[in-house]
Amino acid sequence: MARVSRAEPRPTRGPVAAGWPVPEPARPARRRRLLWRLVRWTIIAGVWAALVLAVLIVWFTRDLPRPEAALDAARRPSLALEDRSGRPFATFGDVVGESLRLSELPAYLPAAVVAVEDRRFWWHPGIDLVGMARALVVDVTAGRVVQGGSTITQQVAKTLFLSNARTLHRKIQELLLTLWLERSFTKQEILEIWLNRVYFGSGTWGVDAASRQFFGVSARKLALWQAAVLAGLPRAPSRFNPRSDPSAAGARGREVLSAMVENGSIDGATAQAAAAQMSFAPRQAASAGWFADWAAEQVQSVLPANVDAVVRTTLDSRMQAAVEGHLAAILDGPGAAAGVSQGAAVVLDAGTGAVRAMAGGRDYRQGSFNRAVVARRQPGSAFKPFVWLAALETGMSPSDTVLDAPIRIGNWSPADYDNHYAGEITLEDALAQSANTAAVRLMQQAGGPRAVAAAAHRLGIADALPETASLALGTGEVGLLELAAAYAPFADGGTLTAPTAIETMALDGKAASVPHAAAPRVIDAEQADMMRRMLTAVVTRGTGRAAALPGRSVFGKTGTTQDYRDAWFIGAVAGPSAGATIIGVWMGNDDNRPMQHVLGGGLPARLFHDIAAEVR
Repeated sequence: MARVSRAEPRPTRGPVAAGWPVPEPARPARRRRLLWRLVRWTIIAGVWAALVLAVLIVWFTRDLPRPEAALDAARRPSLALEDRSGRPFATFGDVVGESLRLSELPAYLPAAVVAVEDRRFWWHPGIDLVGMARALVVDVTAGRVVQGGSTITQQVAKTLFLSNARTLHRKIQELLLTLWLERSFTKQEILEIWLNRVYFGSGTWGVDAASRQFFGVSARKLALWQAAVLAGLPRAPSRFNPRSDPSAAGARGREVLSAMVENGSIDGATAQAAAAQMSFAPRQAASAGWFADWAAEQVQSVLPANVDAVVRTTLDSRMQAAVEGHLAAILDGPGAAAGVSQGAAVVLDAGTGAVRAMAGGRDYRQGSFNRAVVARRQPGSAFKPFVWLAALETGMSPSDTVLDAPIRIGNWSPADYDNHYAGEITLEDALAQSANTAAVRLMQQAGGPRAVAAAAHRLGIADALPETASLALGTGEVGLLELAAAYAPFADGGTLTAPTAIETMALDGKAASVPHAAAPRVIDAEQADMMRRMLTAVVTRGTGRAAALPGRSVFGKTGTTQDYRDAWFIGAVAGPSAGATIIGVWMGNDDNRPMQHVLGGGLPARLFHDIAAEVR
């Protein structure tokens, strides 16, 4: 009988219930091993993530400013210029007012700031995700940047510590500093820092400086509409500046009032009443920019380092407006027809040198180059008074005669205008008619070019002058302000006058003395009288008749250079009561292009007349 083979039973690791399948022993072990690996790699990844985060923090904080310096940030010393009546007209450096607490400010000022800059300021932890999302939606809908997502705390971090660079590095630093500020300061303190340190435009930092600059009052006394205008400035200080664009500032202020209504700070009726009260000072037609730049240079030469200064200047704002207005009228009218594109004018007191007005060109906004101070041009016959003065100093008098006739010196042969010669002529008539050949002969009799140059230098001409016979006709180059001031001794009895812009000044809030040099006598008083008499004849019966003012004592001298490239009138007008005012005028083109027969006795003399009529 055949044997039946039977399979051997599988070994088991324990008792198995009858009828149940045998479990797979490898699966639980595999699961445990996978779980352990997952835990291990999670720990390793966490460690590496922590290391990477630590490295990133070190990297982004390696050049982070010290947050403790929040209230001690450096700034440039400020210089505020006032006109002679005390009205501010220019600022330089960083103007900072008082550091004020919230309790010292009207409640609607911080409320306006929060409403327009960060309406969730009191609740968010420094970063407002809701506000950022809302700003993104508004900007995308508008197709341009309309709202910003930065909170007040972020703005403080950026204002105090960081630049405006749009980089990931700076944004992460801003985030770290924002979190530090929120941990180190209360919300009230952060808002105070913002109010006292943010930029409001026109060189002003902090709400008190801006309040004084734009409204002339301390921030403690701001009206609601004024607070709304200031709260709207930091978003775009130049665009919403109340001085440069009152209408834009008013529109922005009304936006802030509407935002205050939306967040419940004020009601609609209050907002409407505040909007109705908005009123800005009229925009000034005169910029006084050239005077401000020149005055700032003068002030810097006498200021100690690192002090805030307020300087009362010699500027007469009424006269400045008149000078700029009359110059523009002539350049835009008859000047344009005659090919004159530029001009300059200065007004100063003969006795003190106080500069009352200065226009260095037709429009400061088109360029700040100061043709009244920096430019050097040939004065032509406006230089002849120094030739006549040198002659007087040799003992001659206005009634002495000089020959007006053709003359040749080497290869040079000067000629009179239209080749008209008078023969023997008195010094007074020769100056009145601006006789060229007489001027050359007179210089030879007075000691030559060196003697004439010495006389000019003694009266304040600082530029080097050519030692040639052509100097008698004004071929040396001079500046307008310099030449005008050199005429002052003729009007003031022979004393030298140095142009000045400074009357009084205060340093760090305390009155300071202003250094004033003594005015030396540079010519004899009798010779000054003779020069004034001859220069008066220029206006009454000579080449400068267009400058005459009925009932007023006026003297001066015309000047025209070769090919009509420059035209001048320098002179003085006696005030209605006492004292004389020097007025200097130049016209020409920056590229030295000839004008169309423009003489010093034409448009420049007319401008002198118009300005002189404003002297009170």
